[in-house]
Amino acid sequence: MKLITFGVPAYNSQDYLEKCVNSLVVGGDEVEIIIVNDGSTDRTEEIALAFKEKYPNIVKVISKENGGHGSGVMAALNSATGLYYKVVDSDDWLEEKALLKFLDILRNHLEKNDLADLYITNFIYDKVSLNKFYIRQFTRHFPQEKMISWSKVGKFYGAQVLLMHSLTYNTKKLIESNIDLPNHTFYVDNIYAYKPLPHMNKIYYIDLNLYHYFIGREDQSVNLKVFTKRYDQQIRVMKEMITAYTFNDIKNMSKGLSRYMLHDLAAIMMTTILFTVAEDDDDRRVALKELWLFIKNYDYDMYKFLRWQSMPMIVNSLPWRLRGKVMVTGYKYLRRRLKLG
Repeated sequence: MKLITFGVPAYNSQDYLEKCVNSLVVGGDEVEIIIVNDGSTDRTEEIALAFKEKYPNIVKVISKENGGHGSGVMAALNSATGLYYKVVDSDDWLEEKALLKFLDILRNHLEKNDLADLYITNFIYDKVSLNKFYIRQFTRHFPQEKMISWSKVGKFYGAQVLLMHSLTYNTKKLIESNIDLPNHTFYVDNIYAYKPLPHMNKIYYIDLNLYHYFIGREDQSVNLKVFTKRYDQQIRVMKEMITAYTFNDIKNMSKGLSRYMLHDLAAIMMTTILFTVAEDDDDRRVALKELWLFIKNYDYDMYKFLRWQSMPMIVNSLPWRLRGKVMVTGYKYLRRRLKLG
């Protein structure tokens, strides 16, 4: 039985893919690795097929036209046979000893017929070029190694949210959530870490440093110069999140889940504003105005919450250029605090 399917979306990843997949195959026959070659023009497909030949019972390869990160995640999910599903980006990798421990826990829970819908583990922001890293733990938010419901989840503050790197979903539950990530869009991991959550009733947190999130590529989506150019795609993601559940839907969820879902929306809205106001031009001003109008027309209660009751209220009253300076300065400060440059 395959305990976990690892979906590995890969686009022009020849410089990183081997390290990524080598960190996954240590799981042996209990893991399934689906490498999705997303229209690469380099040696990505060649490397993927070599792994498939070497590990025919573990590695699968899907080659398709370029559709973006979300399409790769979905392609692997639609072919997954593992009990659980985890996305590992092709330039990232897992800590091998931590993976083996994680598999031990899954195996033990399976034997006891007491499996979680969602397993949460730590991840590491890893800036290899400078030998700097920061571990994102969730010990303040979840009791350790206990099967819990959302009612036992602690409060999240500020920019603290669950990211894709920390999540391992029950595959069946993930599919039942009707997750569908848009093509040719960056930042869809925000949707992935949000929409399925109401379908995950049993949660299990392990204080385990499992996932290494590589930081440092100049074209990386979290690079300041890059994400300011892609503000329109972050706006698209924000709209997808707004339409996933209404404000009333969320308020009718269990208390802990409702509290987190609204916090997550507020945090991502703050990010969306940062992306948009980081530079000043007429298109950006219109785009942000249209986003607020979209939210207002779609769900007025959600609009009131995001505009006046959550974090964006702090910056909404500031002039555009001052807003941009304040938010960019805050972003740079956060990265320095995390020792990521």
